[in-house]
Amino acid sequence: MNNFKLFSNWLNQVLEQDIPKEIKAFNFNLYEGEGDTYDIQLIGSNEFDEDDSDWACTEYFTSGEDFCYIKRTDEIEHWEQGLSYNTKLVERYLQEGEYANILKNATAIGIGFVDGDIEILYRS
Repeated sequence: MNNFKLFSNWLNQVLEQDIPKEIKAFNFNLYEGEGDTYDIQLIGSNEFDEDDSDWACTEYFTSGEDFCYIKRTDEIEHWEQGLSYNTKLVERYLQEGEYANILKNATAIGIGFVDGDIEILYRS
């Protein structure tokens, strides 16, 4: 199964839940997984401040322990490559994903490693 299909299936399951209307922004939290993977978690926050990335620490909604695991390969070995690759997965979902409209109802959508900066991919 290719990674976009894997990611889409995971995200569809997450977004089929009841998403609180109070969510102002979504963030895709990235982790460097122990199993040679990039682990993706979705959170929704009821606050957003472009100048203060702490908004992503307020988890009003979260996929919790339900992560999407993207296997590391030689092409995405380093975290910068992993960030770029996973960003492309999210951007493609925003264009053609089944529930992209749910994400786009928020003020912003970001992505980033939990211990790093957040890159804003979408603003409404």
